[in-house]
Amino acid sequence: MRFGRRNYESRRRIRVWPLIVFGLFAVVYYNLNQETVPLTGRAQFVDVSMSQELALGISSYRQILRESDVLRNGSDVEFVKRVIDRLIPVVTERDFEWEVSVIRSEEANAFALPGGKIAVYTGILPIAKNEDGLATILGHEMAHAVARHGAERMTQNKLIQWGSLAASVSVGELEPQHQRLILAAIGAGTHFGMTLPFSRDHESEADYMGLIYMARACFNPEEAPKLWERMSSTGSRPPELLSTHPDPVSRSKRMKEWMKEALEVRSAHCE
Repeated sequence: MRFGRRNYESRRRIRVWPLIVFGLFAVVYYNLNQETVPLTGRAQFVDVSMSQELALGISSYRQILRESDVLRNGSDVEFVKRVIDRLIPVVTERDFEWEVSVIRSEEANAFALPGGKIAVYTGILPIAKNEDGLATILGHEMAHAVARHGAERMTQNKLIQWGSLAASVSVGELEPQHQRLILAAIGAGTHFGMTLPFSRDHESEADYMGLIYMARACFNPEEAPKLWERMSSTGSRPPELLSTHPDPVSRSKRMKEWMKEALEVRSAHCE
């Protein structure tokens, strides 16, 4: 009886083989689903087809517009249209049917969905302040769509889910409380060590691409750091390490580091 108890306890341990199988699968799957981000040349992991991504973007966009107070005309709509009409011709990396809607809301926000569907909330217009500031915002959002950041996040989340399943199988013989502790630690490590930094990298990449786009369209890129300085004073934020977005002050600093290139692009396109 005592021997049986020891033999039973010896089997209650972490199984390594599910993690090994997942690791090998992840390496192969990652290498089979590689694309290149336009403009930056970064290799990205994407397993979502462009047609799937476009369909999801259009569906989400229509639902948002149905639930929002969309402005059809007026000074805010004209302001946004003037800026987007200059940006669209210079964003040549994707052949999207760009569409922009202005939504009446106090929320200081704007977003772009796959396929080039953009929404601008009126609450962000005072922060934009002028056409160059709004071009910074819209160029950034257009860059997210061009770089397929949404599809990349979906692919990453899928791999994380599969990894979580492998981890669950690996600890399946442990006591329930030990399973919960280990899986919670893995979840926290994935969130803070992978998901959040991944999102911040996307934001920085979109900042750079958007800066180049606004320069191509002959807006003044020197307004971009000023926009993020204004954004930094719009409310409290979590520390950068706990956020999906870089701190506005950090973004302003990076914009200044890229400014020489942006001004050269503007000079080449706008003489």
